[in-house]
Amino acid sequence: MKRRELLAAVPALAAVALPSWTSAQPVYPGSPVKVLVGFPPGTATDVAVRAIAEQMSRRLGQPFIVDNKPGAGSNIAARTVATSQPDGYTIFAITIANIINAAFPGAHAVDPLKEFKPITLIGNVPNVLVVHPSLKVTTVPELIALAKAKPGALAYASSGVGTSPHLSGEQFALMADVKMVHVPYKGSTPAVTDLLGGQVQLMFAPASTVLPHVRANKLAALAVTSPRRTSSVPDLHTLDELGLKGFDTSVWMGLVAPAQTPSGVIGKLRTTAHAALDSSELQAIYKAQAVDVVKTSDEELSRFLQSEGARWSKFIQQTGIKPE
Repeated sequence: MKRRELLAAVPALAAVALPSWTSAQPVYPGSPVKVLVGFPPGTATDVAVRAIAEQMSRRLGQPFIVDNKPGAGSNIAARTVATSQPDGYTIFAITIANIINAAFPGAHAVDPLKEFKPITLIGNVPNVLVVHPSLKVTTVPELIALAKAKPGALAYASSGVGTSPHLSGEQFALMADVKMVHVPYKGSTPAVTDLLGGQVQLMFAPASTVLPHVRANKLAALAVTSPRRTSSVPDLHTLDELGLKGFDTSVWMGLVAPAQTPSGVIGKLRTTAHAALDSSELQAIYKAQAVDVVKTSDEELSRFLQSEGARWSKFIQQTGIKPE
């Protein structure tokens, strides 16, 4: 072939060869996936995420490494993921805390609706209303009657200002028309320690945190804050059932990725997560930790985050709660 003929043939050859080069997409995941959790090891969210990460690793053949990055109500971890490469190799365990953070006026928190792409919800942990035995109340009506009789005398603990346990107490006080003193702590562990010691009288805390103390008769459980009863304590009434209609401060958790993550990657993560949630092994772990399994599509999770954002923004505006 002459040089002129060869040069003329090159574009045609390239056109034939190009599709085989460009169509070859790397298989996802081709390396370990990091899952950031905004709370310390051993918390309900951490345990739930580690369980599903292990199951997803088995199914996809790559490690799903849980990285705890606590601080600022989970916002440090959220910001790290929101600004990471949108390639599916860094994902985030979103919770109610991130919606609450963004609901405060002028907050510099990550906006979950704009900066993340939803994968799926994975679980829900109700807060449990528990009281110290010295209070000598065994029902919610008795607690409300005592709080009305002694305005401002009862102190409730929380894991910090703006957390789900804190807003549970605020919502209870608002709906029951009582006055209580809020005592914030830096996490659930010191809060529960003081509750056990009688320094505070009551607390709304994740079921996985306080149920062991309830079973040991060190605390009395009065109700759960979820809209429906939980499988871990099915005999415990909801506050909604007891007259505080619409009460819901459950600690939900899910998986999200940076906003520009490809839809194909999101779909693979969701399908794998749902298969993990269907496994009897994971469900046994969740049940032991008082976590109810929840699965959603990306559209369902997106709508849920929107409704939660609107709900908590309205509540924070109504109560005038200020972040720390």
